[in-house]
Order: sequence, then C-alpha cells, then structure tokens
Amino acid sequence: MYSTESATATIITLRSGESLKPHKTPVDVFFFIFEGYPTIHIGEESEVCEIDSLVESPANVVHFLSNNSDKVARILVVKAPRPKILSKVL
Repeated sequence: MYSTESATATIITLRSGESLKPHKTPVDVFFFIFEGYPTIHIGEESEVCEIDSLVESPANVVHFLSNNSDKVARILVVKAPRPKILSKVL
C-alpha cells in the first residue's frame, strides 16, 4: 500500500479465527482498527480493540494480531522507519 524509507503501511484482513504468528519487528509499529474487533497481543498483554483504536508496539517486542470475533477485522499496520531487515517470526 505504501513504502518509503521513512515508513511502510499495509492493511491486514483477518477473518474469524485467523491470526498472525508471533514475531518481533526491528522498528516501531502502530495498528489502527478500521473494522471488526481484533485482539492485539504485545509482549505479555492482550486487548480486544474496537473500531478507530490506535495501538503502538515498540521495536523488538513480540507481538501478533488475532481475530476471535465472528466479524472480519481490517487493520492498518504502519512500521516506521521502513525495516531494513525482516521481522523475526518466533
């Protein structure tokens, strides 16, 4: 969707029951919820988020998204600056 040296932006769609694998990103990330009620897991904390929520995840902290609701979830994911190395899937 968007990628420059300063940042990348992607929209992720999670259907009911879907989740991403836990991973660490070498840069700061923020999530903005457009649709649904995904759960955002950062470190030892997890929170079900509502539409128009913005959640920050600091660099090098394990995080992932899951959708335990019965609705589709759409999330904007922004990494800043654009990572020079790949995320580490755990």
